[in-house]
Amino acid sequence: MFKKILIANRGEIACRVIKTAQRMGIATVAIYSDADKKALHVQMADEAVHIGPPPANQSYIVIDKVMEAIKASGAEAVHPGYGFLSENPKFAEALDTAGVAFIGPPKGAIEAMGDKITSKKIAQEAGVSTVPGYMGLIEDADEAVKISTEIGYPVMIKASAGGGGKGMRIAWNDAEAREGFQSSKNEAASSFGDDRIFIEKFVTQPRHIEIQVLCDSHGNGIYLGERECSIQRRNQKVVEEAPSPFLDPETRKAMGEQAVALAQAVGYTSAGTVEFIVDGDKNFYFLEMNTRLQVEHPVTELITGVDLVEQMIRIANGEKLSIAQEDVKLNGWAIENRLYAEDPYRGFLPSIGRLIRYRPPEEEATSERVVRNDTGVYEGGEISMYYDPMIAKLCTWAPTRSDAIEAMRVALDSFEVDGIGHNLPFLSAVMDHPKFVSGDMTTAFIAEEWPDGFDGVELPDAELARIAAACAAMHRVAEIRRTRVSGRMDNHERRVGNHWNVTLQGQSHDLRIAADPEGATVHFDGGDSLRVSGDWVPGMQLATMTVDDEPLILKVGKISGGFRIRTRGADLRVHVRRPRQAELARLMPEKVAADTSKMLLCPMPGLVVNLDVAEGDEVQEGQALCTIEAMKMENILRAERKGVVAKINAGPGDSLAVDDIIMEFE
Repeated sequence: MFKKILIANRGEIACRVIKTAQRMGIATVAIYSDADKKALHVQMADEAVHIGPPPANQSYIVIDKVMEAIKASGAEAVHPGYGFLSENPKFAEALDTAGVAFIGPPKGAIEAMGDKITSKKIAQEAGVSTVPGYMGLIEDADEAVKISTEIGYPVMIKASAGGGGKGMRIAWNDAEAREGFQSSKNEAASSFGDDRIFIEKFVTQPRHIEIQVLCDSHGNGIYLGERECSIQRRNQKVVEEAPSPFLDPETRKAMGEQAVALAQAVGYTSAGTVEFIVDGDKNFYFLEMNTRLQVEHPVTELITGVDLVEQMIRIANGEKLSIAQEDVKLNGWAIENRLYAEDPYRGFLPSIGRLIRYRPPEEEATSERVVRNDTGVYEGGEISMYYDPMIAKLCTWAPTRSDAIEAMRVALDSFEVDGIGHNLPFLSAVMDHPKFVSGDMTTAFIAEEWPDGFDGVELPDAELARIAAACAAMHRVAEIRRTRVSGRMDNHERRVGNHWNVTLQGQSHDLRIAADPEGATVHFDGGDSLRVSGDWVPGMQLATMTVDDEPLILKVGKISGGFRIRTRGADLRVHVRRPRQAELARLMPEKVAADTSKMLLCPMPGLVVNLDVAEGDEVQEGQALCTIEAMKMENILRAERKGVVAKINAGPGDSLAVDDIIMEFE
């Protein structure tokens, strides 16, 4: 077995590989850029080597620099993680030349299946049903429009060397095909150093289901079930689960056998994933093969008990698979939610900054429930603009799908993140959505259910009443603490009082609290009552409460006269006042927000790539104004209405913060 391996990656996947390697008794080497000097993967590894400036194309994807780190450390093998150099045949070749083992497939398999164009041709030759498309190289935007018209809109424009949603666009007309082609080329060149593009038919109402395969160098190959990856936004997976709630055993077997046959046809070894698009009649079509470990691999590990990283290491060491197909049993259900550094209230645009608070739920593993959090960050660390915005993968497992979903709801409510924008509220909303709960979803789920973007969750009245009761009881505890601190020795209970008014989400509740040593009974004026208990005290930012024998987990922040409460995807301002205070509060005028309608504000921290207009230009609704790049993604900002550009405050190359004024209109 290898004595030392280098992980040619960063973030959560580097940490994930390090954990398995250390469990196997293998020393680990991390690499890091200037931006990652204090990163978690650097702290976890046995040693670390600096490889350059923050941009990935000057550090993590520069083969010569990684090879120098390998030589300096004396590593015998390299695990590439995903992204970066994981599917780069030149890297695999360089390792082979240097006599260093690549913990992944051979160069030929990477070239054959890692390239989206080549892999589709091979699949067609092997008799695998594929989605209609143009597999040749496309020279310019005019040719892209011509091909798109011939295939028939809508079409998917994809980077040949792409992955992770980078370099991918959907076009519904000629204008979008032209624009999407150029943006895809730019993103592909920036992310992968390869700007080749291909186009295929975009199948509407599809499900995205993938098969995990393992193949050794002795001719053995198995599949470990499937993963449902249909919950996607901008072609980027957000929620994954295993198994799929849609497949039957017969379809699973057919897809699995086809995936293994395809892998073995190109001499594949290591872990790999064959992705399919599946229609409502369970017809499946080959999309592509990812010749690496997938982001969502933990859900497969949770339902099979197989450590995929360990298997990759053992296969690279020349060992035979220790498990046969008949040994693979799917046990229970697993769900993964990707925590992204992005602001769901600003169109999911990237968010960077310091993690003022980062407290994941406690990990656990029992026969009834598993909570797992794969992460590459820590409280006080920085989220950089240079890399992918995913900062953690929260996974839960339970014997049934409904129990796994409930475990995920609790875990999301318990996950504390402050200092950056993040998508925890959105993930909670997905977990509660009837379509997701029923398993009836397609890759269009997010676009269909939130067509105008995500602006928070409106909780039902019954849940609001539970929160109101809990907040009233918590406020009473805080008031008693305050009176004790004041030093007065009279009766705290009498001074605090029992009658309160609670307002939240446009509702107002008059209520009375009857407290006792075990908790409090909250009586509403309408006649209902709720029993509340918990161990919350002032200063705690997570309240684990029980309301009428049902758990209620609240993230708690202090505001004037109450709390900022975040739970189940909702972000609430809850005011708890004495009846007279509530009466006066109703008379207060509401603060009017500043008028920014004649300004284009930067929606996220990023770099101005280009300006499409000049001062004095007349612009039309929907017209492109400028392009902002953040976390390897290009974001085109468009005019919301017709107008004339009066002033431009930023130019190409400028770094902007959130709400910086890019341009003003007459």
